[in-house]
Amino acid sequence: MRINKYIAQSGIASRRKADELIEAGRVKVNGEVVTMLGFEIRRKDKVYVDDKLVRGQKFEYFRFYKPAGYITTASDEKGRKTIYDLLPDAMHSMKPVGRLDKDSSGLIILTNDGDLIYDLTHPSIKVSKVYRVTVDAKLTKAELETLAGGIEIEKGKVAYADVELLEASNKESLLEMTLYQGMNRQIRRMVEFLGHNVVSLKRIRHATIELSGLKKGQFKPLKPKQIKELRTYIEKIVNKEEDNA
Repeated sequence: MRINKYIAQSGIASRRKADELIEAGRVKVNGEVVTMLGFEIRRKDKVYVDDKLVRGQKFEYFRFYKPAGYITTASDEKGRKTIYDLLPDAMHSMKPVGRLDKDSSGLIILTNDGDLIYDLTHPSIKVSKVYRVTVDAKLTKAELETLAGGIEIEKGKVAYADVELLEASNKESLLEMTLYQGMNRQIRRMVEFLGHNVVSLKRIRHATIELSGLKKGQFKPLKPKQIKELRTYIEKIVNKEEDNA
């Protein structure tokens, strides 16, 4: 993280003011004066302003099992139930990483780390999201190929997914669908394009974080190992995109 951002997040000063402090030689990292504005600090570094230790914002990370029937916002003008109705007040500062529509359930990552939210949701960083989807029809091989091949759900916008058929009966199909995009109601619109409807939709994984071990409405903090694996996963994707650029 750039040092000016770290100072700004601590609440001491704005980024612009932090740059002025750096240029004035009032900022130290591990006891050494730093005057380079773009200086990058590591997690174990100690930053001082006027010889006083700067304590950065404490970031928190949770995984949450959203039940169907709740929307993924802090409030709703229509009076619908939101995920924050299920969370304690102390969790209301946490922001969801992406959204699940009202009728969908499953994994939502919650955090106050804006950089991580950006990395996991920006279109240029193709992070995988895995869903279990029940469709109200027995899908044909051709329909499965159509889903995987891409469907123009809006003019100029093609939605695509990796698709695996897990189970099928005469009336329903259970799919595992992996998305690398973030279009609104993407899976439902893809299925509707085929003339069918989604019976149930549940997100079971987002990047390296999995839903397993949670009950509906339950949340648990991510373990340090899980956070490290998540950051490593993102870093690999970013590096791969840069190599291909």
